[in-house]
Amino acid sequence: MSRLPILLVEDEFLVRMALIDQLEEAGYEVLEAATAVDAWAALETRPDIALIFTDIHMPGDTDGLAFAKDVRDRLPDIGILITSGKQPLQQADLPAGGLFLSKPYQYEDVERALATLLEKHAESVT
Repeated sequence: MSRLPILLVEDEFLVRMALIDQLEEAGYEVLEAATAVDAWAALETRPDIALIFTDIHMPGDTDGLAFAKDVRDRLPDIGILITSGKQPLQQADLPAGGLFLSKPYQYEDVERALATLLEKHAESVT
């Protein structure tokens, strides 16, 4: 059985590596990026990505929230999970159907959010 691909966009190396380990252990295929530019490159080469999990604050001209909104506009079926420890968001600030997790979070919170988003993703592609 193939593993569901998730794109993790996180500029903090240690945070990214820890999440990759946890997500892979949970059975996901994890692609990684540190910037919105790198993330778009991954999305262009892997149209099967089911979900993006992005931090808001990252280097470059585009932050994670703007990136997530662009993803929603261009790829409406992809699940979107946004996180930040510096900038709390309300549901109205998020792209349609997106979820927000405030840092620091427990991995169980990530699992619940992913399950919710992937259920929506499965409904949208069937």
